[in-house]
Amino acid sequence: MDSVRKGFDAPTPAGPGDFLDASTDAAAVVSADGIVVGWTRGAEAVLGYPAPEMVGSSAARLLAMPGDPARVAGVAERCRAGMGWSGLIPVRHRDGDRIEVDLRVSASFRLGGDECFLISARELRPQWALGQSVLDGFLTRSPVGMAVMDLQLRYVWLNDTLERFGGVPREQRLGRRLRELLPGLQADTIEGLLHKVLETGVPVTDYEYAGWSWADPHRQHAYSTSFFPLVDAANSITGVCYMVQDVTERWNARQLLTLVNEAGASIGRSLDVMRTAQELADFAVPRFADFVIVDLLEAVLSTEGHGTWLTDAGPAPARPVMRRAGLSSVREGCPEAVARIGDRVYFLPPPHGVDLLINGEPILIPVLDPDDLLWVAEQPARVASIREFGLHSLISVPMRARNTALGLTTFARSLNPISFQPDDVLLARELVARAALCVDNARRYTREHTAAVTLQRSLLPHALTGGSALEVASSYLPADATGGVGGDWFDVIPLSGARVGLVVGDVVGHGITAAATMGRLRTAVQTLADMEMPPDELLAHLDDLVLRLSAEETGGEAAGKSTATFLGATCLYAVYDPVTRRCTMARAGHPPPVVVDPDGHVHFPEPPAGPPLGLGGMAFEATEIELAENSLFGLYTDGLIQGTGDDMELGMSRLGDVLSQSESDLGTLCTSAVQQLVPTPQPDDIALLLTRTHALGADHVVSWDVPLLPAAVGEVRAQATRQVEAWGLGELAMTTELIVSELVTNAIRYAAPPIRLRLLRDARLTCEVADASSTAPRLRHARSMDEGGRGLFLVAQLSHRWGARYTAGGKVIWAEQEIP
Repeated sequence: MDSVRKGFDAPTPAGPGDFLDASTDAAAVVSADGIVVGWTRGAEAVLGYPAPEMVGSSAARLLAMPGDPARVAGVAERCRAGMGWSGLIPVRHRDGDRIEVDLRVSASFRLGGDECFLISARELRPQWALGQSVLDGFLTRSPVGMAVMDLQLRYVWLNDTLERFGGVPREQRLGRRLRELLPGLQADTIEGLLHKVLETGVPVTDYEYAGWSWADPHRQHAYSTSFFPLVDAANSITGVCYMVQDVTERWNARQLLTLVNEAGASIGRSLDVMRTAQELADFAVPRFADFVIVDLLEAVLSTEGHGTWLTDAGPAPARPVMRRAGLSSVREGCPEAVARIGDRVYFLPPPHGVDLLINGEPILIPVLDPDDLLWVAEQPARVASIREFGLHSLISVPMRARNTALGLTTFARSLNPISFQPDDVLLARELVARAALCVDNARRYTREHTAAVTLQRSLLPHALTGGSALEVASSYLPADATGGVGGDWFDVIPLSGARVGLVVGDVVGHGITAAATMGRLRTAVQTLADMEMPPDELLAHLDDLVLRLSAEETGGEAAGKSTATFLGATCLYAVYDPVTRRCTMARAGHPPPVVVDPDGHVHFPEPPAGPPLGLGGMAFEATEIELAENSLFGLYTDGLIQGTGDDMELGMSRLGDVLSQSESDLGTLCTSAVQQLVPTPQPDDIALLLTRTHALGADHVVSWDVPLLPAAVGEVRAQATRQVEAWGLGELAMTTELIVSELVTNAIRYAAPPIRLRLLRDARLTCEVADASSTAPRLRHARSMDEGGRGLFLVAQLSHRWGARYTAGGKVIWAEQEIP
């Protein structure tokens, strides 16, 4: 443990701080014949005589009373016996004043071959009158250890307190150096400081260090030491004096605070329950324990977060189900453990039950006895481990946070011979409490993140099909746990006439709100697409919807609801027609699509960008391109091309390079593209929708121009029937005949020329009648006596579905039939 060092040049305090503060006492070294051989600055401050004036002269000149040779001889004899002496003596100040001092004489010692005595005096002040009993015998009974060392740093005198601190008898200390006696007390460092004091004459105050001594070899103590020089008449340093205080409690409190602060920075660096538990175990070894296990209730590790025990919710199960979440040891591989990470465990120190987890206090077992009958009966495997690896002391602390029981953390010592003490329980409790909060935060976050991801995945399409028009593959990668789920989505929407609608979008923001908003927008796109809206009109309606959603959210905040304001979204919508191989698209602030021609050429069509959804007041424009058969057409969100930085052009270039690879399987290419472009978790969602285009050949499409004559109905009806039979769909001939008859008749009666009939054989059989009128058809329910009005109703009953879509030249009425 590193020592705490204070500055060498700290000034001497101006006055005593308490009864035990001897920093300002007058101290002098006097030879056996009464000659002063050492004089301190404290003596000069109290009596006014400078060292040059006193060193070498008789100490008797200081007395303000007649000499008493018999008394002096008695005092000397007592000090030679090693007991020291103290008493009240009047002395004379340099200015002639008489002052009363409390004089203390140490046991005799030898300095340079001469017999000497350390004499210290403190001026009596009225406010100290009550402290005389404490000051009596300062040198021999003081809680401050004191010693005098010569120039070779050999002990020449020490008091009883210092003898007790070190555990080495006085007789063995005198004449020997510290490093020879107490190497466990940082002897080299301390002697280095003593040498510095001898060389510079500058005192060193309050130097703190920790170590072991013979007085208590099984427990580390901390000491605060001050060193100051002794000078002679020539102001030369003749020795050094030092004082020591035991500050173990203060040291331990500071170390506790330091460990707790370090734990705050080391534990809970991620929002992962298992990782947090392991961080607790790793932090405590070897700082605090030799072996640590962290067991968490299974409910805490559940991604749903259900079933956690509330500490005030009544009795818990008799046998708690826990899993090993953290494990660390000073021995490589944690051989002490009887269970590994992820294993189901049941460990509660006997005789404690499940109540320990709910409302129990930490358990301290200073001496772990493997022969304890309860341990042998309830934990036989652990008893064998205790014996084999010498686990001798244990602390178990229940993990609880926010009224929730989380698990149990156990600390054990084996190689460290010092048993856990009650003070160690405080540290263990604080470490576990901090870790428990982090575990609970991770548990709550995991539950919320899982709910958001589940919601988002449930709102995304589970299966995509492009019919015979497109081969489809998709890849979705949610944002990392720190970023939270986003609002990226994609979809493939079957449309009439074998066409397919493709959409990709990105909602601003993260979390459940973004996922829910994404679901609403995806539903809206499906509804608008089913209404056969062209891409630019669809985005205009979607923009209006986003504006209304934003207004609702803003209104909710004004009403005091805790909802986040919805800011907007980006979107790209495209419609591919396999008959014409034309693709019409429009976008709202979204990156352009990518096209890879069959020959491997990559380009990015640039339809007008349009504003992001939610701004309002600006129009959207559509662009039409032609796609060669077997072209690769891809839609994506910005997370894919910004995965390695903010340079979108570079990201698009890399995307094109990856998609131009000769990979026949579209699903493999889609997955590989995401893995290559985004190899590590990113703070934004990633969506990639890849399609390979197909064309509907001439043998699948037949059309006829219809004259504006009632007689033409029968002719085109017959032609349609023959074509259906030629396709081998004779089962649909009769229904097709009826559908064609009704649609063509209505077009001749109510629409404007030119009129054209088209049959398409795809996954379904589609009948389309196009005209130049923009009047929408309306389904009627004719009454029993009506002669007409049943045409569209009949079409709706005979077909799988039917509808109308508008074109630049008019409209198309269509009806689909399921092919058996």
